[in-house]
Amino acid sequence: MSLVESDENTPLLRGDITSGGDADRSRWRSIRVMYFTMFLSSVGKKHVLTLSHPYSCFDCIDESADASFLGWVVAAYSLGQMVASPLFGLWSNHRPRREPLICSIFINVSANIYYAYVYLPPSHKTIHMLLARTFVGIGAGNVAVVRSYVAGATSLKERTSAMANMSACQALGFILGPALQAALSFIGETGVSVNVIQLQVNMYTAPALLACFISGLTLHYLTVLKLSNHCVDDHGNHIRAINYTSEGKIFILWFKYFIDVAPETEGDIDQIAVFASNVLFFVILFIFAVFETISTPLSMDMFAWTRKEAVLYNGIILAAIGFESILVFVVVKVVSARVGDRPLLLGGLILIFAGFFILLPWGNQYPKIQWADIQNNTMPAIRLAPTPPSNTSLEPTGCPYEQAWCLFTPVIHLAQYITSDILIGVGYPTCNVMSYTLYSKILGPKPQGVYMGWLTASGSGARTLGPVFVSHVYTILGPRWAFTVICGIVLAAIVLLSAMYKRLVAFSIRHGRI
Repeated sequence: MSLVESDENTPLLRGDITSGGDADRSRWRSIRVMYFTMFLSSVGKKHVLTLSHPYSCFDCIDESADASFLGWVVAAYSLGQMVASPLFGLWSNHRPRREPLICSIFINVSANIYYAYVYLPPSHKTIHMLLARTFVGIGAGNVAVVRSYVAGATSLKERTSAMANMSACQALGFILGPALQAALSFIGETGVSVNVIQLQVNMYTAPALLACFISGLTLHYLTVLKLSNHCVDDHGNHIRAINYTSEGKIFILWFKYFIDVAPETEGDIDQIAVFASNVLFFVILFIFAVFETISTPLSMDMFAWTRKEAVLYNGIILAAIGFESILVFVVVKVVSARVGDRPLLLGGLILIFAGFFILLPWGNQYPKIQWADIQNNTMPAIRLAPTPPSNTSLEPTGCPYEQAWCLFTPVIHLAQYITSDILIGVGYPTCNVMSYTLYSKILGPKPQGVYMGWLTASGSGARTLGPVFVSHVYTILGPRWAFTVICGIVLAAIVLLSAMYKRLVAFSIRHGRI
């Protein structure tokens, strides 16, 4: 059976080496399927994030929910992804990639429907929100499958460009996701009711319903289009896959899997480099999880934005960062060919450090204080947010009085916030694509599903701990302490990268084959 004739039931087993134009066309068609899958996945999942804080604080969920609860909401998503990623990766190593992808998307659709109905139960609504976000995270475990597929289907020379393309598709999803979120904010908090199915469609639930629709498109896309399994060595030679589903041949082919190893796969993986790469990826995802978690409550506290304004403006900012990321990925593809992957990773970490350093509060101006929480008016009038007329139901704005640091911590200006967004918007995508590009090169042509699952799990662990950490530190101690600690963590990552610099090389280079 030729490579082109192999179907979706063909695993990536090490067999005969083949090549040819038809094989290359089939390989790149399948890689583009992965690009599109990543794009639709990012559109359907990420645009709900900045809505979680005002949604949980809205009276249909829990008026007592604060920024610390937002940390748990974001962490629940990441915890689900952390558990699911290695399992989906293991599944993809031994079965067709379409199976875990379709399963994960089905879970994602169900979880978003659950999220849209969180307001309905009479009690324990915050627990239902946490469970819904956990299941959405489980569905997001398919990222490991997508990355392992692209890594296994590209040569060493093609890898950085392919990973950058995939990240660009993901960033494009980030653009459209927040843009759609900003557009949907005009529905308002009340929205419309669909009484037949007891559904309230408003600015909080509409993005989740849209995510269901987009996930349905992804599911249809993967089902209708043929996703062929391909594998190439580091030189780009095709390794022909073998159909293990033929009746009566399963055990023979499993035996062949363990004894028929291509020469390019011989040799050990540098486990220290693998561990260091996971730690670096953990730090990169940790600091970005901190950034995206705190952006909404920070902007509401510092700029006295309402919930609706925070959703709209942060949606626009995230869309702009996504567009910036696409430009970064285009530049990365060119620059990495000249200077290499490791210098770009180091430069990205330095930019992230600068972005968080700029956010440190300074000066003698202070944030406005919420009027609704002040029992005794002892604050200067200039620091009080405007008091609405007594006959209106406007929400309180400004920094909550119960957060003691609001009284003595200088305000973060909008210019600081935007400058930080720009720097992190360059540094994070650079570090992100370089970290897992280096990781895939360190692993070489060996099956990468489980390893990519662990990489995704380390990132998910960061997205679990980061939001919980920053939301509690921010609520109790304020932005000065929170961002100082983050700067220290980034510096530690820079030191680690410098110490491991010579070991973070490709599998074939380490073994002297390239």
